[in-house]
Amino acid sequence: MKTTKFSEMSTEELIKNQKTLKRVNTIFAVVLFMLFALNIFIVFMKGFSAMNVVPIALLPILFLNMSNLKEIKKELESRK
Repeated sequence: MKTTKFSEMSTEELIKNQKTLKRVNTIFAVVLFMLFALNIFIVFMKGFSAMNVVPIALLPILFLNMSNLKEIKKELESRK
């Protein structure tokens, strides 16, 4: 996996990455919320299964994306 330092990116690249990450993060959060809701329904109807931990396992990805958004925002503010 390629790791990039936000300080080495141009302002245009940062803005583009910020917009893309916001969209992806929003869609991912909505899908994750739907998974949580569906899992609650499935637990009540059929009981607990191993698949019920999937939304919990995907939650760190959402937090990592949010932290990257904060870092991009800090970098953009430092350049103004």
